[in-house]
Amino acid sequence: MKNIYALLLLFAISTAWSQENYTLSGVVSAASSNETLIGVNVLIPGLNKGTVTNEYGFYSITLPKGSYTLQISFIGFQPVTQTIDLNQNKKLNLIIEESTQTLDEVIIEENIEKLSIRKPQMSVNALTASTIKQIPVVLGEADVIKSILLLPGVTSAGEGASGFNVRGGAVDQNLILLDEAIIFNSSHLFGFFSVFNPDAIKDLKLYKGGIPARYGGRISSVLDIYQKEGNSKEFHASGGIGAVASRLLLEGPIVKDKSAFLIGGRASYAHLFLPLFDLDNKAYFYDLNTKLNYKFNDYNSLYLSGYFGRDLFSVSESFINTYGNATINLRWNHLFTDKLFSNLSLIYSDYYYGLLLDFVGFQYDSGIRNFNLKYDFQQYINSNLKLSYGVNEIYHRFNPATIKPNRPDSGIIASQLTHKFANEFSVYAEAEQDLTDNLTLRYGFRISHFTRLGQEALNIYADDNPLIFNSDLKIYQTAPVTDTLLNTGTLANFTNFEPRASLSYVLSKKSAVKASYNRMAQYLHLISNTNSPTPLDVYAPSGPYLKPQLLDQYALGYFREINDGAYSVETEVFYKDIQNRLDYRNGAQLIANDAIEGEILNGKARAYGLEFLARKNDGVLTGWLAYTLSRSEQQTPGRIPEEIGINNGNWYASAYDKTHDISAYINYELSKKWNFNANFIFQTGQPTNYPVSQSQFQGLSISNYGMRNQERLPSYNRLDISATLTPSNNKNRKLKGEWVFSIYNVYNRMNAASINFRTNEDTRQNEAVKTSIFGILPSVTYNFKF
Repeated sequence: MKNIYALLLLFAISTAWSQENYTLSGVVSAASSNETLIGVNVLIPGLNKGTVTNEYGFYSITLPKGSYTLQISFIGFQPVTQTIDLNQNKKLNLIIEESTQTLDEVIIEENIEKLSIRKPQMSVNALTASTIKQIPVVLGEADVIKSILLLPGVTSAGEGASGFNVRGGAVDQNLILLDEAIIFNSSHLFGFFSVFNPDAIKDLKLYKGGIPARYGGRISSVLDIYQKEGNSKEFHASGGIGAVASRLLLEGPIVKDKSAFLIGGRASYAHLFLPLFDLDNKAYFYDLNTKLNYKFNDYNSLYLSGYFGRDLFSVSESFINTYGNATINLRWNHLFTDKLFSNLSLIYSDYYYGLLLDFVGFQYDSGIRNFNLKYDFQQYINSNLKLSYGVNEIYHRFNPATIKPNRPDSGIIASQLTHKFANEFSVYAEAEQDLTDNLTLRYGFRISHFTRLGQEALNIYADDNPLIFNSDLKIYQTAPVTDTLLNTGTLANFTNFEPRASLSYVLSKKSAVKASYNRMAQYLHLISNTNSPTPLDVYAPSGPYLKPQLLDQYALGYFREINDGAYSVETEVFYKDIQNRLDYRNGAQLIANDAIEGEILNGKARAYGLEFLARKNDGVLTGWLAYTLSRSEQQTPGRIPEEIGINNGNWYASAYDKTHDISAYINYELSKKWNFNANFIFQTGQPTNYPVSQSQFQGLSISNYGMRNQERLPSYNRLDISATLTPSNNKNRKLKGEWVFSIYNVYNRMNAASINFRTNEDTRQNEAVKTSIFGILPSVTYNFKF
């Protein structure tokens, strides 16, 4: 009897091994534009298998020979069911129809697809091109950065502050990519607007943890944004006219169904009205998005995309501040086989920031630019295993500052701070594998190597210590330069192994537990002792005196869908440990300093917390409630026992610490004509410093401050509302429009951007003065498309 069982087992094994498998692959596109779609679900219900399209719309899945029913689903598009006979490798390009013909916008969707429960990816928020203009924002301008601030774990330094902070991290710890090109400053007008034109956006993802191995170079988050490719079927235009800015996007075919163009622009014009109020100041921005693509055949496509943006702020022509990003990306998609997809990119990024001070008589220019070559592969081994691997080479060039006179009689002597150069190379490999029906793993590694290249001059210090401690005064001081090394060779090399791992264990069809770990290295540092970046802040590379930042992050989460996805609940806990976090000595001089190493101390940081997100996904009333409870702290102990470090070497709240962060968003579709939206934000006030005493010196009052970040600004809260009117005759017109009426800060809360202390000129008493950016702000925007 045992022999019969053994023969049956051998027969079953041999049958399984001999079973024929074939690969189904292709690209999923939108019917109206031929735009490839990212994150489309391609499901085979009969086998409980499926996949999603990658960043370029490609999918591949290997199945046993047989007849199957495919289900294709994507938010905002009509679901498609199709039967196929898989008796050979088959290429099936799928075209799906939009569910409604509305203006292209952006909507936040967070892991609400059916496959998301099974995917090991966690701590990710996705924004796809279909509806965000509904979210009320300042001055009525749709804004990507302001939208992600409504998500758990994401905050900012306040109104009028540039950038965003993720899980207690600094602004420079976010890797921001636009069509794979690095963006160094994501804001216009000092944080009032983001640099991303919502009309040109195709897909956005924010990775807060469990970051895939293909990303590196930053330790807090990755914001990955792809622009639209352009409509290769017919010409379309869209845009909007607002109170302070307008935008226009044009797209259409160059060669129908093979090639397309896209060009979009935005500009603000509020400064044109300032002369009416007898003001000689200016503050405006403009940007340009472009993209060309050509599809040679089913195996080769070429893309050329670019972005150019500039900001200008001036006061009576005596103070002029200009800054902005410029990027170009030439990308080649190639399909080697139905299981091996590749993307080769050549990328240029530049960030320029300058200042003209006419009353002093000099001009200050600074910037960073890089050249990036990357080659990525995705290999679909079988339905249970997918590999991703590639290489990345980035050459960095830093200009800390060029100072020159702007007129002959200025008296300023031209000077050039030492240019710095670096090379950043990395290689990565990662696998996503279904081990069982319930357990899916994603695991891999990234090896990064950073070389600080030679430069014209390098300061030399006694004992290689650019910062010394004065034990008598109990202060840190910049060490004197003992020598200067000219025309140096390679200054430093750093190599880091960065393992990544995440898993999803499915408890039921509607719930899963997920966990992740990632280690990351950051070699570039934003030299700034402010809470929010300013155009004068300078990026510096790691080197002999500046160590790379290293992160270890752990996360554990529970995810559940309710009523077949009509509701969803997500909760995560995380812990971040950071080595070599920059800190600054008291009184640090950071602007136009060619010896910045004499102002810096190396410390460490940690952040930990709980994130909760409850969503209602279906019905006329949708929205979410997000809550984050977290801490973000730094510690900079003395290097030797005699030194006091910062705050006596104790842990203290970082500038990005927000203990409580609550946000809520509601969307109510009253009818096809009227749509209403509201969002509410509450945050613990950010850490700051208040004077603890006052002393007199030669008739002057001098404030004395205590330990760093021991005080806080008042808590921040705000309610915004908007209403969208879509005329009922839109369906019968080629030109379709909508009106958006919004009120920012409905109850006119004067939130504190800062609190300063001064002596009242009348009473001669000390007083605290609160500075607020915005009160209540109504606005009207008209959006159109044809």
